[in-house]
Amino acid sequence: MKPGKSLMKHYLQFKDFRREEYDYLFERSAIIKKRFKNYEKYTPLVDRTLAMIFEKASTRTRVSFEAGMYQMGGSVVHLTTGDSQLGRAEPVEDSARVISRMVDLVMIRTYEQQKLEAFAAHSRVPVINGLTNEYHPCQILADIYTYIEQRGSIEGKTVAWVGDGNNMANTWLQAADILGFTLHVSTPTGYEIDAKVAGVRHPSCLKTFKHPLDACRDAHLVTTDVWTSMGYEAENEARRQAFADWRVDGEMMAAAQPDALFMHCLPAHRGEEVDADVIDGPQSVVWDEAENRMHVQKALMEYLVLGRIG
Repeated sequence: MKPGKSLMKHYLQFKDFRREEYDYLFERSAIIKKRFKNYEKYTPLVDRTLAMIFEKASTRTRVSFEAGMYQMGGSVVHLTTGDSQLGRAEPVEDSARVISRMVDLVMIRTYEQQKLEAFAAHSRVPVINGLTNEYHPCQILADIYTYIEQRGSIEGKTVAWVGDGNNMANTWLQAADILGFTLHVSTPTGYEIDAKVAGVRHPSCLKTFKHPLDACRDAHLVTTDVWTSMGYEAENEARRQAFADWRVDGEMMAAAQPDALFMHCLPAHRGEEVDADVIDGPQSVVWDEAENRMHVQKALMEYLVLGRIG
């Protein structure tokens, strides 16, 4: 076991890590990003291999993990649904036993959290959640790092979530619980966030609002997602009608703090969940947010494989 290496950890949801681990990851992300910007070679994962298993496609998840792993000196095996049908061609437990004997890390982007957890339970190497129906921890890791980079500590701040009570909302709630900020949530009726899914210890970190404008009042960060997430396309028309008043617009941003930021995990549909003048406006940091997926995931992979550095 190398110095600083601890027992094997997985990253299946945001609450898998403690506050002090996030403090460490955000510090490492800043260091790793600075090296990247300065064209400094940094290859701590030479001879290490990441397996990426995609049952849900994604541009940002693939590019950020694949580029990040190569930049750190490692290699990548990319598997899609056609290459590896978890739980169909063979039991997910057997896939985990086999794949984890051949690689050093596994990232899975799939539908059910249960499938991810079953894989991790039978894996000999760390498993990372690249997205499930229930959680999206790597995205929120990037979002919070982006806020820290732009505005400093998020502790004590207010984040407004406008839209679907989905995997992003669940993960924001876990983050609020762990990192000490307040989450304002406004969703249409029938699309509420379920605090039981997030499993938070401090329910007071969540405040719900009937009207999205009220959720945005005095917020330091306003964020949203598409109205129809992947896997729910059959509900698209019903959602379009239900979410009509949950478009982040200039009025909502004006209700937030004067220096409030706007974030979106992308892809975005201008004119649906967000107005073009918001996502393309001066308060938007969506492009920094997207880039930061790579930097925080590099810090995450380094931590899972090597433990704390220094």
